[in-house]
Amino acid sequence: MSAANRPCEPSPAEPPRLVTEAERLARVALSCAVEPGDGTTSSLVGQLGAERALQRSLSATEGEPGEMLAARLRAVDAARQLDQAARCGIRFLVPGDPEWPPGLDQLDDAITDDGFGGTPPGLWVKGPMPLTELATSVAVVGSRAASVYGVEMTRAVCAHLALAGVPVVSGGALGIDVEAHGATLSADGVTAAVLACGVDRVYPAQNRRLLHHLASEFAVVSEQPPGSAPTRPRFLARNRLIAALTSGTVVVEAALRSGALNTAGWAESLNRHVMCVPGPVTSYTSRGVNNFLREGRGTVVTHGAEVLELVGAAGEHLVDPPRGETRPRDDLTSVEAKVVEWVPVSEPAQVESIARLSGLHLRTTEGALRRLRSKKLVQLSDEGWRLVPDA
Repeated sequence: MSAANRPCEPSPAEPPRLVTEAERLARVALSCAVEPGDGTTSSLVGQLGAERALQRSLSATEGEPGEMLAARLRAVDAARQLDQAARCGIRFLVPGDPEWPPGLDQLDDAITDDGFGGTPPGLWVKGPMPLTELATSVAVVGSRAASVYGVEMTRAVCAHLALAGVPVVSGGALGIDVEAHGATLSADGVTAAVLACGVDRVYPAQNRRLLHHLASEFAVVSEQPPGSAPTRPRFLARNRLIAALTSGTVVVEAALRSGALNTAGWAESLNRHVMCVPGPVTSYTSRGVNNFLREGRGTVVTHGAEVLELVGAAGEHLVDPPRGETRPRDDLTSVEAKVVEWVPVSEPAQVESIARLSGLHLRTTEGALRRLRSKKLVQLSDEGWRLVPDA
């Protein structure tokens, strides 16, 4: 499935506001100079707007706390940066654009106590797919050192989501991420990758073919400007975008210290669904997700249908409670169930004996035995009643 000809339509919820060129350029400058996840800058933009926040940041003089940021901002040629990106097929989205994912705005309400998080100044996107298609998407994340079990579960869940028309978002990394993207594509579904580096860079190198395909047919997304290298803090910042872009996060495998659990934590903060695939208690790669569930966090999911039930609208994708194998005795009445328990397996018994043992009236017992015979659970011979073998 290609997204090349899909139009970028504004969300019907509310009309987009006009974004001025000055505001867009201010957000480009902030995106290029500010490290992702800078909650202080995000709060400043929310209070003053991008243009005034930029001017405030530029006004820091030598010796002041914002001196280094001001120096980086002065070095950014925002118009040139935007033009170079466009030449490479990269667009820059900001709040107010029809394609801007509204879920990102909620990140300003989830800034951590140490000032990490917030809504990014903008998003750099490469690929023809409009991000409006991610409105009903689900994130699938997990360990880079995925086990055979983790790979199988990821493929099964993502294939189910793809066949239901639900887009899958992941981080383009090794392990569970690459399996999530690959399984979705194999099922002719829609998928996007959120990166911790520029969308023009390939990381990890092993996923070059996949990332190039997503950039040409779907979308790769980053809050980092083109050319940016991945760093550990940028991966942690990237995780909050994955959580905010989607309606819920599925964690397939995660060790006790895991970026996937970090994504789940952001999803919790944003009141999104957090769904966990439990793993073997002896598996190192499942210790984190199992402990997450043990703490009463997240919802157990074992199948793609259970994911759909959680993220779908009320009444959609309802899953029947799992039941064991249906057996012939499951549909017996209480009287029939009581009688059949006293019908012998080997030596036949008379109806009087069965009635006495079951504590029921003779006529009631006779009626129950006839019904049990019609259900092929008992048989009658000259010697009396007995169970049908294997009944």
